[in-house]
Amino acid sequence: MAYIPYNVNGKVNMSNLTNFDVIFYEERNGESPVYYFVYGLDNKMRAKMIGLLDVLAEQGNDLREPYSKYMGDGIYELRCKVGNNITRVLYFFYYGRKIILTNGFVKRRKRHQKKKL
Repeated sequence: MAYIPYNVNGKVNMSNLTNFDVIFYEERNGESPVYYFVYGLDNKMRAKMIGLLDVLAEQGNDLREPYSKYMGDGIYELRCKVGNNITRVLYFFYYGRKIILTNGFVKRRKRHQKKKL
């Protein structure tokens, strides 16, 4: 696992030392699927997701629905929606005020969509 700041330019905001560190999980070969997922999103979705990552860093485990949801087994999802497009990034908390982002996906349809008769 490697520390990769989510704000590509590498600048760290030292004004609030209570923030969590948001870390993109990195595989042994050096690749970070969640990093490529986030930065591969279209401009609007990427901007909103990066904004939500800022909010997550500030609020940590106090962030609740509709922005974050506990999925079970220590896994949470960061929930981002722009228009009808929905994306999710899965993460967990690690000691030392760290949040590890593991992977992301695009949600294709709503879970409880009513069938047309």
